[in-house]
Amino acid sequence: MSERRTRRLDVLSEAAHPAYVVWELTLACDHACRHCGSRAGAARETELSTAEALEVVAQLEAMGAREVVLIGGEAYLHEGFLEVVRALRDAGIKPSMTTGGLGITAELAREMAAAGIRLVSVSIDGLEEAHDRIRARPGSWRGAFEALGHLRAAGIATASNIHLNRVNRGDLEALYGKLQQAGIRAWQVQITAPLGRAADRPEMLLQPWDLLDLVPRLAALKRRAHADGVLMTPGNNLGYFGPEEAVLRSPTPDGADHWRGCQAGKFVMGIESDGAVKGCPSLQTAAYVGGSLKERSLDAIWAGTPELAFTRERGVEGLWGYCAECAYAEVCKGGCTFTAHSLFGRPGNNPYCYHRARVMRRRGVRERLAPADAADGRPFDCGRFEIVEEPFGAPDEVAPRERLVRLGRRPKRPEKSWY
Repeated sequence: MSERRTRRLDVLSEAAHPAYVVWELTLACDHACRHCGSRAGAARETELSTAEALEVVAQLEAMGAREVVLIGGEAYLHEGFLEVVRALRDAGIKPSMTTGGLGITAELAREMAAAGIRLVSVSIDGLEEAHDRIRARPGSWRGAFEALGHLRAAGIATASNIHLNRVNRGDLEALYGKLQQAGIRAWQVQITAPLGRAADRPEMLLQPWDLLDLVPRLAALKRRAHADGVLMTPGNNLGYFGPEEAVLRSPTPDGADHWRGCQAGKFVMGIESDGAVKGCPSLQTAAYVGGSLKERSLDAIWAGTPELAFTRERGVEGLWGYCAECAYAEVCKGGCTFTAHSLFGRPGNNPYCYHRARVMRRRGVRERLAPADAADGRPFDCGRFEIVEEPFGAPDEVAPRERLVRLGRRPKRPEKSWY
């Protein structure tokens, strides 16, 4: 058994604790990405100061955190960024980072390495045209690849991640080739869920039947990446129990791993820049924040709030729709919580499922997601969608953008195209 898989099973056998933490240091950002779940751009009004953040590091150490991924916005825009990195390193916690990379110069990369960062994942959402349109900034793609070069030169291991949607789904194979040439060690692929700004652009989103094409392509890329020495992993909202499940979930293509249910609040935790704590960084703020680190200790929030504990004893009683009848219900429990919630305002029924799409195809139907209510414009918000069951291969009846405009979410200015 591989060392990586052994460590994973060891963690899953332990008592629930925040082993893996994703910490939004600031909501300030040098992008305004059109798929951003947090609607990043400006800092929150009451973000944690450097002194408060350092106290959080001490609490994370006491609770046995193993890795903290610093995100934003852009984490490097927080005034205490490098100080927090050093504190995490000194506490024996592995500091890593996910970034758009635009502001990572050669000098900053060297400072990050000296502070203790050993791994950085640079978000690259397709080839240059698709990436720059999604990220609403010309030159963003080139800046991201320049950041990869600066990080490698500084001795920092590099990875990449992509939000997969209808804009960039055709770019996967070509993008992987460029990333592999750039020297990445790992690549994570996840689905763009209708969270934050992505909720305002429903035609950007994949439809469930798109997985029938994408998942086999991703499995083939996983095999290719393994041969190249690159670890390719699916995000928590991609896949589920089709014939490619073991290939996608396992560290190696010949493994036997599978989706084991949402880990939010079990071994995963998210911290927002104002100190709000939730079980996963992508969970909807309004529904899943258990408390604020400005008011309560981390261990009190972790141990004493149902918003963080909801997955620890989760059964199948909360499943509904197709997920309630699925043969994998006991182990899957409805897939990714924040993705299902972003569609219907509650978890328990997730049409972004490869197995489910295959079952529907055998029945001669497909499920189309149609927007019903618009999101309200706050970080980590979502609207509401309806499932329309239709014959497999049927054309869309109503353009999602037109329907959402009727619901009140009109673009702020006329645009040539939705992105």
